[in-house]
This record gives sequence, structure tokens and C-alpha cells, in this order.
Amino acid sequence: MQAATNRFLRYLRIERNCSDLTIKSYREDLLILQEYLTETMGSCPAPGKITPRDLRTYVAALHEAGYAKSSVARRLASLRSFFRFSQREGLCDTNPAKPLRNPRRERKLPHFLSGAQIGKLLAAPPKDQPLGLRDRAMLETLYSAGLRVSELVGINMEDLDLDDGLVRVRGKGKKERLAPLGSHAIRAIRKWNRVRTSLPSGKPPVESPTPLFLNKFGNRLTTRSVARMLEKYLKQTGLDLRTSPHTLRHSFATHLLDRGADIRSVQELLGHKSLVTTQIYTHLSTAGLRKAYEKAHPRARQA
Repeated sequence: MQAATNRFLRYLRIERNCSDLTIKSYREDLLILQEYLTETMGSCPAPGKITPRDLRTYVAALHEAGYAKSSVARRLASLRSFFRFSQREGLCDTNPAKPLRNPRRERKLPHFLSGAQIGKLLAAPPKDQPLGLRDRAMLETLYSAGLRVSELVGINMEDLDLDDGLVRVRGKGKKERLAPLGSHAIRAIRKWNRVRTSLPSGKPPVESPTPLFLNKFGNRLTTRSVARMLEKYLKQTGLDLRTSPHTLRHSFATHLLDRGADIRSVQELLGHKSLVTTQIYTHLSTAGLRKAYEKAHPRARQA
């Protein structure tokens, strides 16, 4: 089983060009299955010896352990991919995960900030410090372009076209797209660029290609660093601490749809492969629904 897992992870890295984070998730999912089978069966069998019944008892154990339905569904997806690969490579005759059905899960509306809350957050970083200008540029870029945090930290200087208001970003699966930048984000990035080599450490950028957003040592920021930066400003402004960098992406999509953008355009801007993924953002506030109802329905208003 371990040998098959290693072959699968190598396939994801080399042939599928998956990100390190995706590979890490698959590795963890398969490791948990191996540990379960070893504990319940004495040893983990080879992929060809694992049956649908074995996997059903594993899924039942996940439910009993209190795993969320979304987590169980993700682990099942990992197993289907692994056994589909194993079947193709001749390591098993059938895919024992194929008959298993995903648990029915409730789709929660994403947490997002109002326009006023976004304004309050974006105004929080200090304007008279290099790192404050950097933080403001990062927050403006996240919200202006609806980026994932991994896309944000992956931006290089060469990816910017501020004259045309565009930035090239690398999304999931290393897929590239051009994302538009608003005037506020462009202005914030220009201000950051004027001071980006004047970091507290006094060190110039050391990476090539040159990252747009640097830490105080002149190196590319990590996604965790961005999350810590955001948490600092949330506490400073008193905004909901559930807010994450991804919340700005949720807010971007929600605000566009609330203001009349069509869902196909929002799908393209977010870099979503499937429209189904984007449709979760098609919720509106009760007030917005009421306003639309009263405007459109012939018997909505009282005489």
C-alpha cells in the first residue's frame, strides 16, 4: 500500500502538476486510511485486497469520530482518485471506492464582509510605514481581484501590468489567468513599489523571479504570514475574527453579484472551473431580495 501511495503521489506531482498543498492533502488522507486498516486488520493490505466493505467501515468510523460531512466527502474523493490510478496501473482489478456515496452535506453560505466593513479593514494599515503600505497593497489586491491567498503571494513583479490594470496569477493546478485590478489596488501597489526595497532589515529582495510582496527579510511572504497580518488588523478594527484572507475573495464575488454582475463573468474572474462552484455566491441580503421583489412584482406594493 505504501509503495502504491508513493507512485500515486509521484504521478500527482509530475503528470498532474498538482500543488504541494494538494499532494499533502492526498498523502494525509491515504495515511489515515492505512492507519485505520492496520489497526482493524492487523496490517494494511495491498490496494487489490481492499474491498468496498473495508472502505464502508472506514467511512463509518470517520462519522463516529465526528468528522464533518465535507471532510468525509473530501477523503472519499481522495480514495476514488487513488484507486482509479491503482486500477489503471494494474495494482487492483476494480475501484473499491467507486460504489461509495458521498454523505449529503449542507452548503453553508460563505462568510463575507459588507462594503463598509471592507472599507474599514482596508484603511487599517498605517500609511507612513513600508510594511503598512505593503499590507494595504496586499489587502487591496486580494479584494480588488478576488484572489486566493496562494495566488497573492505567488505574484512576481513581472506579472504586473499596472498601466492596463492587470495582474497574471497562477491558480489551482498552476493554471494562469489575467485578473483585473481596480484603481485603489493599483495606487496601493505603486506606493508599495516605491518603498519595497526600504524594508526594516535594509536588505534588498533576494529571490528570482522577484516577488511582489516581501517579508522584512526581503523574501517572499507565506500564506500563513498573510493570515497573521490580517488577524492583526481584525483585532485592531474590531471586525469578525472568523474573517480569513479567503473571506475577501468571498466578499469580492458577493459584492459583484449583488451589484448586477452576471455569474459567468464572476466565474471567469474567480478562475472557477465549474459554474456550480460559483453559484454558492448567488445569495442576496433579505433587504436586497425585498427590494428586487417590490420593483418587479406587479402586486408587491400596496395601493
